[in-house]
Amino acid sequence: MVQKKQDMQPEEKASKPAGETPEPVRDPLADLLSQAQNAYTAYMQAQKEVAKGYKKREEQTEKTYKEAEQKANNACNSAIEKALRARQQAEELHNKATEKANEVYQVSVGQALDARNEAIEQAWKASKENAEKDWKVFQGEQL
Repeated sequence: MVQKKQDMQPEEKASKPAGETPEPVRDPLADLLSQAQNAYTAYMQAQKEVAKGYKKREEQTEKTYKEAEQKANNACNSAIEKALRARQQAEELHNKATEKANEVYQVSVGQALDARNEAIEQAWKASKENAEKDWKVFQGEQL
């Protein structure tokens, strides 16, 4: 049943112009394979983007950590410096207080020794005067 050009239906004549090669038949499996390859390529690209995102997030987290660590170090160093200055001031005040206490001690000891020596001197003088009076009384002299 070979049809001649004349026997062809007018629809067939319009769909196939003379002198053109017929359109290749589309293979549905080839289309599916192409779609699968495109999907796989898109999936691999998405994986790369996700990996980049994770890397960027890791870098940001590390940067944030380092900034927090630096702030903590700075705060610690500042607190240590303050504590050192406070200790130095306390040592100075302690040294001044010790020096003042030693001065007060020396003055107090000096005053105590002076008071003792004066008391001893007065007691000796009173004892001597009483001994002289007693001697005069013993010798019969009038006071």
